[in-house]
Amino acid sequence: MARRYDPERRQRITDAAIRVVGRDGIAGLSHRTAAAEADVPLGSTTYHFATLEELLVAALRQANEGFAGVLAELLPEAGGGDLAADLARVLGEWLGGERTGVELEYELYLAALRRPALRPVAAEWTEQAAALLARRTDPVTARALLALMDGIGLQVLLTGGSYDEEYARTMLARLIP
Repeated sequence: MARRYDPERRQRITDAAIRVVGRDGIAGLSHRTAAAEADVPLGSTTYHFATLEELLVAALRQANEGFAGVLAELLPEAGGGDLAADLARVLGEWLGGERTGVELEYELYLAALRRPALRPVAAEWTEQAAALLARRTDPVTARALLALMDGIGLQVLLTGGSYDEEYARTMLARLIP
């Protein structure tokens, strides 16, 4: 039987893994569940991702693009304006969208605590986001702002509360020299 040319298969498997984790959590992800979700043979998942960790790394890398994309799009590079207000608005856009995607990003990001293979990807995301913030402030403040934004985001998600943009702006402003 001739092998079917399918250049998008790896991406479809990664997308499927993200959907599985979004629906069932990381515990629900396996090569089998990703294959079923992507509608590909089980062997395709193990061909493209030898281990479940490799599949999680690909999923985390792709999920990380979410917040970084929002940050890059909504945070003007040029200085000027109220950085705290801009960041509070960016955080509001991110948290105000589909919560499942935000929850997925945090779940994959926090999975690095127990899965060392994910740590470099989580660190890459932190460095990328801090670099975007450092375009408007110094690198140390950028990392502090990112940590505060992470904390506010987690609190909103964990409490099921609504995002308070004015509170976020006030707290972010306290960190900006």
